[in-house]
Amino acid sequence: MYRLLFSTILSRLDPERAHHLAFWVIRALPTLGFGRLVQRFTRPRTDIGVDTLGLHFDSPFGLAAGFDKDGKAIVGLGQLGFGHVEVGTLTAIAQPGNPKPRLFRLIGDRAVVNRMGFNNAGASDARSRLARVRTVAGRPVVGVNIGKSRVAPVESSTSDYLSSTSVLAPLADYLVVNVSSPNTPGLRGLQEIDRLSPLLTAVRLSAGTTPLLVKISPDLEDDEVTRIAKLVVSIGLDGIIATNTTLSRADLTTDAAIVDAAGAGGLSGAPLADRSLAVLRLIRAVVPPEFCVISVGGVETADQVAERLAAGATLVQGYTAFLYRGPLWAREINRGLDRTLARPTRPRTARA
Repeated sequence: MYRLLFSTILSRLDPERAHHLAFWVIRALPTLGFGRLVQRFTRPRTDIGVDTLGLHFDSPFGLAAGFDKDGKAIVGLGQLGFGHVEVGTLTAIAQPGNPKPRLFRLIGDRAVVNRMGFNNAGASDARSRLARVRTVAGRPVVGVNIGKSRVAPVESSTSDYLSSTSVLAPLADYLVVNVSSPNTPGLRGLQEIDRLSPLLTAVRLSAGTTPLLVKISPDLEDDEVTRIAKLVVSIGLDGIIATNTTLSRADLTTDAAIVDAAGAGGLSGAPLADRSLAVLRLIRAVVPPEFCVISVGGVETADQVAERLAAGATLVQGYTAFLYRGPLWAREINRGLDRTLARPTRPRTARA
């Protein structure tokens, strides 16, 4: 049914408008009176939970940052079956993001190009919503992804991140430092070791007992991935999220004119799967077994989620396939994992 709706109607709408329509429905789900009933239909039927970061995740599959930028639909998304929801990217200073249009579908590749530019209402605006969500029974685990405000000079990045940390860390189940989006000038340069180390050290101290992770780019060289993984372990971070969107346009099947018309921005979706899996394996090879590694990029099916778990992922996130597969996508993943992870060869869950 959703595939027919997507091909006949949603695919003809402006992608950002279609996103807002879907978001409105999901946000309203808890208030419509049957959200809990939906949750009983979408949540895992077997024990496939994961214990990591000092938290329990009912499902190893969650929603990546970018869909719910301001934390307005967390409960509804949890009711659709996501074991955790990562909100953001939030910045210390509210910002409108880049000019529209800024979101483009590459349907033949089941991919999306975005140059949203961290559009959000700011860390302080999200504070009260996140505080309310913490009181909701049955809510998903809530991650909060923070980034650099566009107006903050690169040399002031640390103080800008610390402003967001002070507001949001006490309200997050885990906190993520995003230094890998391609849509904020100068941001990816913060992945250089001499800049990344003092930034993460400062945020680690400010975050207190809130688990802290860093999100990295798929476009790093292999040796850079390894160096960052070793660095975050030495600093005492709790995990890594790999990976963000890519600047690469290699091996796409979509007509080159359509790709060129989409222009600059980060590519997500199926074309990112191989590189994301490769980065996961690089990280897992150099971090301790109990270290949390969240794999994201190109995941669409339960078998792909299981593959990431078998390759060493502690948790797995998706986003782009949500646009193509619809509101029951997380349920499909959970049902597949109910079967796959119940096998005798299922990977053991990580514990921290």
